[in-house]
Amino acid sequence: MAEVRVVGIDLGTTNSLVAFMQGDTPVVIPGEDGERLVPSVVAWTDNGVVVGNAARTTLLSESASAVYSAKRLMGRGIEDVQEELKLFPFKLADDLKPGEVLRLNVGGLSMTPPEISAYVLQQLKKNAERFFGAPVTKAVITVPAYFNDAQRQATKDAGRIAGLEVLRLVNEPTAAALAYGLDKQKDGLIAVYDFGGGTFDVSILKLHEGIFEVIATGGDTHLGGDDIDNLLIAIALDDIAGDLGVDARSNGEVVQAVRKAVIEAKIALSTEESTKLAVALPDGQHYLREITRAQFDGLSAGVIERTSAPCILALKDANLTPDQIDEVVLVGGSTRIPAVRALVDKLFHLSQRGKKPHTELNPDEVVALGAAVQAKILSGSAGSALEDLLLLDVTPLSLGIEALGGVVAKIVQRNSTIPASATEHFTTGVDGQTNVAIHVVQGEREMAKDCRSLARFDLKGIPPMVAGLPRIEVKFLIDANGILHVSAREQRSGKAAEIEVKPTYGLTDEQVETMILDSFDNAEADIEERQLIETRNEADTILSAVEKGKSHEAWQQLSADEIAKIEQKTQELKASLEGGDRRIIRNAIDGLDKSTTRFAELMMDSAVGGAMKGKTMQTAGEDIGTGPTAPHPFAKADISDSPASPTLEEIEADPDTPGDSTED
Repeated sequence: MAEVRVVGIDLGTTNSLVAFMQGDTPVVIPGEDGERLVPSVVAWTDNGVVVGNAARTTLLSESASAVYSAKRLMGRGIEDVQEELKLFPFKLADDLKPGEVLRLNVGGLSMTPPEISAYVLQQLKKNAERFFGAPVTKAVITVPAYFNDAQRQATKDAGRIAGLEVLRLVNEPTAAALAYGLDKQKDGLIAVYDFGGGTFDVSILKLHEGIFEVIATGGDTHLGGDDIDNLLIAIALDDIAGDLGVDARSNGEVVQAVRKAVIEAKIALSTEESTKLAVALPDGQHYLREITRAQFDGLSAGVIERTSAPCILALKDANLTPDQIDEVVLVGGSTRIPAVRALVDKLFHLSQRGKKPHTELNPDEVVALGAAVQAKILSGSAGSALEDLLLLDVTPLSLGIEALGGVVAKIVQRNSTIPASATEHFTTGVDGQTNVAIHVVQGEREMAKDCRSLARFDLKGIPPMVAGLPRIEVKFLIDANGILHVSAREQRSGKAAEIEVKPTYGLTDEQVETMILDSFDNAEADIEERQLIETRNEADTILSAVEKGKSHEAWQQLSADEIAKIEQKTQELKASLEGGDRRIIRNAIDGLDKSTTRFAELMMDSAVGGAMKGKTMQTAGEDIGTGPTAPHPFAKADISDSPASPTLEEIEADPDTPGDSTED
C-alpha cells in the first residue's frame, strides 16, 4: 500500500513554502526553479496562470494581470481594504456589495482571495508531487494565531479549491515552536515573535515533557513588513512627484518598480549602513535616492513599535515578567531588520540577561518546518522521536452569548486551550415559550454591543411549558482549527439546533486589535453597567414572583398589615427602578424580600406541607418556577409566538431538580 504523504505548508503573505519530514528532520521542498521560497504572487499570462517568480516578473511588466499579498485580503470585507487598494494594482469587482466576500478584477477574471491563494497552494502541491513522484492530497496549513474565524475558513476554502484535504490549521508561532522543539527537548517558557510580511503574532509557550502548550497569544492581522514597504513606497512616489514632476501613482508598473526597489533596499539595510533606491521611469527619467539605516530606522520606527503592545499584553495574560522567558524565537523575514531585533532585546530583557534570540533556523522557513512536524504527527507515522509530542493551542478571545439587558455571558474564556468544549444550561423566562434565539459574541467587554457579533440562530419547536421548566443546554465547541461550533438542545423534548460560526467579513483589523485593550480601559465602567443591569433583572424577577403569588390561596391568609407592607415595598422597588442607582435598587430588593418571608412560607406550606419553611419570596420563586435569581446573567432570545418578549434565564445545572432529564 502506497504511503500517504502529508505535507506542511506555510501559506505566507510574501512567500510560501512546502515541507516534509525526512526521517526525524523537517526539510523544505524546492520548486522547479530550485528556489525554496515560492513568492505568493499569481499572474494571468498568454501562456496561462503562473505562480511564484514567473508571476513576480509579470507583476513588474503587466501589473494589472497579477495579484500579490492575497493573504491580507483573506476573510476580509470591502470596508477593511480601501487604503491598501490604493497601492495595489488590482481593482475590486464593480458589483461588489458591503458584507460580500471580496472579489478582484484581475486578468479579465473576477477572483476571490481564497481562489487566488488556491493557485499558490496548487503550485506547492505540484512541487511536492514532483519531488515525491506521487500524488499529494493531504496537508497541514499554518495561519497567523490572530486569524479570526472568517480568515481561517477562507484558508480552508483555499486548500479545498487546490485539491488538498486540510487536516489541521496550525498557528504560525506554534508551528515555529514545534520546529525548535525538536532541537531543544527541554522544559521552559518560550516567546515566539513572528513578524512576517503581512501579519504579526506573539505567543508565549510552555514546554514540559514533550507538551507544547500555548498559554497566551496576541498580535495584529494587519501589521507586517508590507506596512514598512508601503510607507517607503508612498515617500518615494511623493519624491518622484515633487522632484521630477511625475505623478506615478496611477501607473501600476512604476508603482511595482518602486515596490521592488524598496524591498531590495530594506533587505540591503539589514546588513549594510546605506543603500540606494533606483527606479527607471517610462519617460527616460530616473529616480535615485540614497537612504541610510538611521533614516530607515526612523521611518519604520512607528510600524515596528506597534509590535510592542501585543507582546506586553501576552506576558500579562500569561502572568509572566520578561525575565521569566527562557528563550525567544524570531520568525518571519521582517525579524532580520536590526531595529526589530533591538526592540525584541529590549522587550524581553535579553542582553542584560546574557541571552540572544533564537535564529538558528531560517526565519523564512521555520514555520513550514514546524508544519511538517505536525503533518507527520497527524499522518500516524510519527516515529519514535515524535510520538510523545503534544500540541496545545489557545483561543485568543472569549466567546459567549448576549444576556438579558445586553450583558455578555462568557462560555469559553479567553486563552482557553483548544480544542475546547464548554456547556451552560438555561431555561425560559416566559410561560409557553416555544422558540429561542441565541446571539453568539466574541470579545472581552461586559456588554454585547461592545463585542463582536459572530452569529445568531434559533432553537424552535420547544413544547410549551411553564417558565423555568425547560432545560436548554448550549454547547460551544472550538475544533482543532480554531473554528467555533455552537449547538443548543432542549433536554426534555430533544429539540436541537446547531451552527458552524462563519462571521461576517466586515470586521476591521483595528477593531480586532483593540478588543482586548478596550476591555481593560473600560473595565470599571463596564462592570458597573453590568451590575446595574443584573440588579434590575433581579428586581424584575421578584416583582414578577410577587404578582404571580397574589393569585395563590396563601395571599388570602396574610393580614391586612402584611399585605400593606408588601404593597409598600413593591412600590418602593418599582420607584427605585426609575433611577439608575444600583445600591438603592439593591436596598429595595432586600426590603421586599424580607417583607415576603411569611408569604413564601405559606406558599411552601401549601405546596409541600411545610417542608420549605424559612424561604423568602425570592427563593420561593426559584422553587415554584417563577424564575431564579441566578448569579449569572440571563441570555436574551427572540420569539414570534409568545405573548411577551422572550428571555432565556441561566440556571445552575442541578440533576436533582424534579422532572429534569438525566440525558446529557
